[in-house]
Amino acid sequence: IAVRDPMGFRPLLMGRLKDTILFASESCAFDILQAELWREVRPGEVLVVDKQGIRSYFPFKSDRKAMCIFELVYFSKPESFVFNNWVYKVRKRMGELLAYEDDISADLVVPVPDSGLVPAIGYSQAKGLPLELGLIRNHYVGRSFIEPTQELRDIKVLMKLNSNKAVLEGKRVIVIDDSLVRGTTSKKIVNMLKRAGAKEVHMRIASPPVIGPCYFGIDTPTRDELIANRMSIEDIRKFIGADSLKYLSLEGLRSIVESPQDFCDACFSDNYPIEVEDIAFKMR
Repeated sequence: IAVRDPMGFRPLLMGRLKDTILFASESCAFDILQAELWREVRPGEVLVVDKQGIRSYFPFKSDRKAMCIFELVYFSKPESFVFNNWVYKVRKRMGELLAYEDDISADLVVPVPDSGLVPAIGYSQAKGLPLELGLIRNHYVGRSFIEPTQELRDIKVLMKLNSNKAVLEGKRVIVIDDSLVRGTTSKKIVNMLKRAGAKEVHMRIASPPVIGPCYFGIDTPTRDELIANRMSIEDIRKFIGADSLKYLSLEGLRSIVESPQDFCDACFSDNYPIEVEDIAFKMR
């Protein structure tokens, strides 16, 4: 039995491998198994698979869809197909639009690996600037975003990333990351790049400021922990130590997907698809 929530917050896909039916949250899982992506499980759909075949039911009703746009920004792997979008294409377009909205002059573009790589490709191509690996990642360390304490997140950043002086020294650097949530990781990255000899560090975020916590299945920080919820962009710039800071506009992000009204972007807009006051109170 496979069930997807009525608003479709999270992705769920169905695949086939010979006579076997498979389900996964991302299409890349099917690639590993050399299976075929069949289709997405629809919001509110219940699929029953047994020896008699596949039966589809829709017992849950909803007036709207609310697919999590942060899946495309960060959560899903870049080679995956979710919400009827290729994640790679969305992220590359995020970088392109950020470049079109930006007027900074610099020598090179540096992605924050790995999640900043695809938007950095889009940004560098749109700007006509070289893309360089100014930050090298240790791939044996997991994501710092989801660690439960700040101390663990700080340790993981230092373990995960190291600067590459060979390409940074004396350069005006544009750093591309997918999002900026608490600001502590960005602060360490800026400091790391400047210690490596970067002349200027301009932080560019390929999504809008995160101002709202998620109540729909993702353990994101509380509202008070979200730096954009308590600081202006200029104050955030000063906090992280960058020479400049710019985010992709919400309008720019929405323009990338078809039917943006079918997506939940509450983390960026603070406009939730359902009433969350009671949920927020219980999660304090």
